[in-house]
Amino acid sequence: MHDTVKLERLGIAALPVATREFMTAARAQAGALGRADLDAVYVEHPIQDQTPQEIAAKAEAVIDEIVARLTIGAASGSELAPSEAVSK
Repeated sequence: MHDTVKLERLGIAALPVATREFMTAARAQAGALGRADLDAVYVEHPIQDQTPQEIAAKAEAVIDEIVARLTIGAASGSELAPSEAVSK
């Protein structure tokens, strides 16, 4: 979250990606940084013991959301919309 907020302040579109295990912590951190509206894109947990193919599948599952949130937010000049993936 810190890096995302820093990049955004520099005018660089950024979006945090985390596993669902860290959803509560990520949202709390965003709020503490003054960006309660900033929500990550969440993938299934865990990551560390996954094969490259399993990690690629997790990335594939959210790539459209990541691209949309980065490009729509940048094109309109608006803030990034909260992740819709969290309900999955």
